[in-house]
Amino acid sequence: MQSLCEAYQFGIDIRNDLHEGYLVTAFENLERSIDTLEDGYPAWHPAPLSFRAMVLSFIFLEITGDSYASFTRRLTRNPEVAAILGFRRIPDESAFSRAWRNRFDDAVQEYVQTAAHFVVKEVHDFDIPAPEVRPKAEIVEEPPVKEDTPEDESFSQDEIFQTTRLARDHAFGYFESGRASNASYEDTRFFELQTFMGMVGCGTAQGASRFQYRRGEEYGPHGDTHLRAVKQFDPEDLVNGFNETTDRLLSVIASEASFRRPVTAAIDITTIPYYGDVEEMPMVSGTKDGEGRAFKFATLSIVGWNIPLVLAVEPVRESSAWDENPPNQIHRTVRRLVQRAKEQVPIETVLCDREFDSMRVFQTLSNLDVNYLIPKCITSSEREAIEQMEEDDQEVAVEPASVHVEAGSHPMRFLYVPSTSGEGTTVFATNLRVGPEEAETFCRRYSRRWQIENEYKSIKHDFLAKTSSKDYRVRLFYFVFAVLLYNIWRLTNFLLKVGVDGEMDYAPVLTAGECVEIVASALIPPD
Repeated sequence: MQSLCEAYQFGIDIRNDLHEGYLVTAFENLERSIDTLEDGYPAWHPAPLSFRAMVLSFIFLEITGDSYASFTRRLTRNPEVAAILGFRRIPDESAFSRAWRNRFDDAVQEYVQTAAHFVVKEVHDFDIPAPEVRPKAEIVEEPPVKEDTPEDESFSQDEIFQTTRLARDHAFGYFESGRASNASYEDTRFFELQTFMGMVGCGTAQGASRFQYRRGEEYGPHGDTHLRAVKQFDPEDLVNGFNETTDRLLSVIASEASFRRPVTAAIDITTIPYYGDVEEMPMVSGTKDGEGRAFKFATLSIVGWNIPLVLAVEPVRESSAWDENPPNQIHRTVRRLVQRAKEQVPIETVLCDREFDSMRVFQTLSNLDVNYLIPKCITSSEREAIEQMEEDDQEVAVEPASVHVEAGSHPMRFLYVPSTSGEGTTVFATNLRVGPEEAETFCRRYSRRWQIENEYKSIKHDFLAKTSSKDYRVRLFYFVFAVLLYNIWRLTNFLLKVGVDGEMDYAPVLTAGECVEIVASALIPPD
């Protein structure tokens, strides 16, 4: 009880010193002792980081809602803040993670949260101008939710809210625009605005205006400022940020037995329509019908009986009449996607659609030591084989073949099986040894690929903010961010399911819309 009283006193000291809304200034003036708290590391432990500095840091973190990654960047950019907190050197994010888990006992954690939450409530209850303080909705026990929202009775709304916040905290810290350290808005503000636009399904100008109305004119950037900031994210760095975030999300579920390995993966390409001049637009491609224009993005996703996550995103650069892009590069896109995904999880089989029917793609996948199952486009040779099957009254046939390209060679097979539509024959290419008696059953695995079609629908409908910008950098940022929110939704549902006894079926507990609302409600206070 004494430590809790002291925690409130600590919070009062911070609240009283919030001069002109500067949180760092309040910490600079702190002199209150924390001697009643017990350091979880014994005296002989070679911990180089001050216990008091770590306690102050976690109170600061709990007040602002920063992730470990963003807080570490804050200290790196502003070493004077690290000095104010009491650090002689700047710790990395793993040091904070270890301290919370291993160095702080329950009493210290409760002290940190009590002091910090008191400050957050005081700031919002008494309208103290402190823009760095997180929304009160993040720390109240029962966040507001829609009364008519369908929910699984196995989970309280508090569990759903806190788990969504946990997933969000693992994501945003790995994206950095490279803007100047003295910029008016930190990158996180733009992520908040992007989340809000995805939630309400509006464009940049309208979204920025509504966001400012909710958070205050000084808190959120204007629409044109948002677009300028988005354009400063280097495309390669943006994809790398997504990769690092995916690593972190997977680390959250790595120990769960229900996450099956190795995985079946699906690769596909989705399009974002483009309307405008195509001159000097090398990232704009033609569509399948030959009439439209679009930006194209390839993804690799986990499918089958597993948590459906997007493991890799790759912009597609095709050869078109209006550019000088080299032709036939899809196998290189496949290589980058699979190489990236294999750094995260072992892959057993890759499923692709007919757009990837290419000897170079087959060899690329073989070189990467993964199995593949890909439907073939029907050419004259396949038609002849199908006609022969009809003459022989065969429904299933397996034709041995081999691939020989500059990147290597390998044996493979063409599988002729009845179409799932009930009419005609479908031909698949695979590098697995499959006999006629098992070919039809084996090819049924391809039905798992359709999960990726539903995935694209959800990404575009529930998470992709609207924009009329013709700038490729904006389109890439919007798409990658939408995929990131989709992954957070899927991770949140996985974590919720893990907490309930019974068979893991991966059916979402939260709808996509509910997840976006909860993520955004953690960023935006209610009206």
